[in-house]
Amino acid sequence: MSTGEQRPPALEGEYDPAAVEPKWQERWVENGTYTYDGEATDPDTVYAIDTPPPTVSGSLHMGHLYGHTLQDFAARFHRMAGEETFFPFGYDDNGIASERLTERELGIRHGNFSRREFQEKTREVCREYEADFTEEMQHLAMSIDWDRTYKTIEPRVQRISQLSFLDLYEKGREYRKKAPAIWCPDCETAISQVEMEGAERDSHENDVAFELVQPGSEPPADADPETATEPGDDLVITTTRPELLPACVAMFVHPDDEANAHLVGGTARVPLFGHEVPIYEDERVDREKGTGVVMCCTFGDQTDIEWYQAHDLDLRVAIDESATMTDLAGDYEGLSTREAREAIADDLEAAGALLDRRAITHTVQVHERCEEDIEFRVTEQWYVEILDRKEAYLEAGREMDWFPEKMVTRYEHWIEGLEWDWCISRQRDSGIPFPVWYCEDCNEEILADRDQLPVEPIEDEPPVDSCPACGGNAFRPEEDVFDTWATSSLTPLINAGWDWDDERETFTMEHPELYPADLRPQGHDIISFWLFHTVVKCLEHTGEVPFDGVLINGWVLDENREKMSKSKGNVILPAEVMEEYPVDAIRYWAASSSVGDDFPFKDNEMRQGEKLVQKIWNASKLVDQLTPAERPDEPDELAAIDRWLLASLDDHVESLTGKLEGHEYAKARDELRSFFWHTFCDDYLEIAKQRLRGEAASGGADGDDASAAYTLATAHEAFLKLFAPLLPHVTEEVYRAAYAAGEESVHLTDWPEPAGYDADLAAGETALAVVSALRRYKTEHDLPLNADLDHVAVYGEIEGFEDAIAEAMHVDHLERLAEQPAVATEVVDVDLDYSLVGPEYGERVGDIEAGIASGDYAVEDGRLQVADVELEPAMFELREERTYSGEGTMVDAEGAIVIVG
Repeated sequence: MSTGEQRPPALEGEYDPAAVEPKWQERWVENGTYTYDGEATDPDTVYAIDTPPPTVSGSLHMGHLYGHTLQDFAARFHRMAGEETFFPFGYDDNGIASERLTERELGIRHGNFSRREFQEKTREVCREYEADFTEEMQHLAMSIDWDRTYKTIEPRVQRISQLSFLDLYEKGREYRKKAPAIWCPDCETAISQVEMEGAERDSHENDVAFELVQPGSEPPADADPETATEPGDDLVITTTRPELLPACVAMFVHPDDEANAHLVGGTARVPLFGHEVPIYEDERVDREKGTGVVMCCTFGDQTDIEWYQAHDLDLRVAIDESATMTDLAGDYEGLSTREAREAIADDLEAAGALLDRRAITHTVQVHERCEEDIEFRVTEQWYVEILDRKEAYLEAGREMDWFPEKMVTRYEHWIEGLEWDWCISRQRDSGIPFPVWYCEDCNEEILADRDQLPVEPIEDEPPVDSCPACGGNAFRPEEDVFDTWATSSLTPLINAGWDWDDERETFTMEHPELYPADLRPQGHDIISFWLFHTVVKCLEHTGEVPFDGVLINGWVLDENREKMSKSKGNVILPAEVMEEYPVDAIRYWAASSSVGDDFPFKDNEMRQGEKLVQKIWNASKLVDQLTPAERPDEPDELAAIDRWLLASLDDHVESLTGKLEGHEYAKARDELRSFFWHTFCDDYLEIAKQRLRGEAASGGADGDDASAAYTLATAHEAFLKLFAPLLPHVTEEVYRAAYAAGEESVHLTDWPEPAGYDADLAAGETALAVVSALRRYKTEHDLPLNADLDHVAVYGEIEGFEDAIAEAMHVDHLERLAEQPAVATEVVDVDLDYSLVGPEYGERVGDIEAGIASGDYAVEDGRLQVADVELEPAMFELREERTYSGEGTMVDAEGAIVIVG
């Protein structure tokens, strides 16, 4: 061991996060501390994170802060664990969100510009938002390789997205079809099933009378003449959407409905609009609702679509792309669907055809982005075929590790409930264009050559001069763009540099070590969006599951556990939080909940984080004062308490490593904080301070103190590394000053590993509990901590630690008792569980409380007998205290009985 020299302290003054944190944030970026050099070729030595590219549609919110901080925990831990960590960043800057942002910011409409002109304006707006977003992310200390930032609209990504389309087309996994599609009237585009969500709406159930023009057959002979329907009678249907009456094309009854069986094959007249519609039978009719007779319109819901296709029904389009009534609606043409709904209901009532109307609240399907009620329209769209491979996608989910495991059920439920193939075409301007043209004469699809990509068919020429099908030479471009998820679902391939190799005539990857990715982190709300579609695309392109593990984070709620929203006025902005608290404290809060769970924003967690940062700084200053300038060598013999601390450290290193590998950040945080604060600072550091204080003053340490100096420095350095993924700023500041001469970042050092120290951990825990109890005894009796105690007797397992206790607490004679002293346990109070006692005993609760207060109660067989009633064990809890009647004073200690003589 080196005796060292007296030196100026490496750590001085108070810790100032306002100065320290920006300093390291800037230096990490400037120095490329977290750069992935791309030289590794073995995927087993690489840890690749497939980070979610946020939509460029506004500022950083608490969900971004929380989700990306969890990702950073993983990146920092695996980087220190020796893996070449790939932690990129991306921006999802194409699609409806970016389009809406541009229109809002510039006060324009996309339809007033060419697609290329509008996309340039979108890029200008997005660049400003991306710059602000990047700055905020860097202020949160994300250990991202900013040189690996991609944008989903950039040419390289456009090429990959269009390559994906060509590959799936050639594999027969894509098709174009004119059919009913889910439609958003506000965005005026087709959307996919995943973009729908339920929303509560106030509405009415309307009982509407149709006129039976002609039944299909005679009513049954035994039919009730009072209810049997004949020509001219009413057929009553129930609907919440009377505005669909002009689009009514048929009526249906169930095949097993004997009362209405004679209607099948007949016709009925639609009220107000007067056209006749046929009556069919179909098993999809719900006999339990209404009269058992339903109308079919084109289109009100998925069942209408199924009937339309199964029975080859007419198409009546009464609602246009903007949810405005068409000329088919007659007098209601030009009204919105909401206006027409009320107007038609009023006119039905006036005509005597509205038999009843009841106010209800029900769930309707809306576009999740704009919350507009969706419609169904017959349009020509591009689809990826997915319904035929649901089992393959389910199996892919089973191959992945899920954190938390329960989230796999969301993925499975989504796939099991799929009813539509994936619609990937959008009628918008901000997006990646389809690399397709069509022959004007025969409608043959002409696809771009791979070496052309990326292409813009509106401006670029097709790869052929004449149609290969008919010889025609006139072509029209596809004007639709890809759904944004059709591109963002390719992020694992974007990161790996997936591309077509002309020479080898196959797809290759520039960085094959990055695929499959090790981790896909994301929110639980986009499992059906991003995660599922990524599995679809990557599985189809590569035959492999795109990532080994999935880390799912929940939502950040307000303090009342409600979802944050602008309409509720409960949104908390990260910028406001960062003004009030250090980033390290915010990161401490981010580790306060189990992954996958929604959890509330709480200031007290940030305050605890602040206190922990200060504790690390103050403890580090003390260690700096107590240890020599050079790192001490390990002595030949370690004192028992020192060996115990290092063995405990080994135990916790192993435990913490396992928790971080399993993304149990809350458990890891709490375990590490408790071990550092209570065991190291409150107990061991106080012991070491007494052993080393004189030696530090004289510039050296000998004998037992050499053991303390080595242990103190070793444990302290390990603590800095263990805290580094959680609290990167304070650990960097301390480590560089104390152990790296300002040169090496703690975040590039090796993660601690168990060093193989052996000790009786339980005995050491008990010994520290005894020290803590004696320290408390001295404080309560106004004794200085270095006051001598003549005699202390201990009953408990402290073998091997007697000298450590005696030295730390200045005990002249420490005695280990072989037999337990005469200690009695007495009940001092009874706590009632009023949630159980109140409902059971009502007015008698006062008598029960009085009996407890007077001590007039007894406990037998675990039950409390008081006030002439007997309470079950779940209804109460006894508060007990130990009492000692022998010589000396008993002091409570965890796992031991301590008697001070």
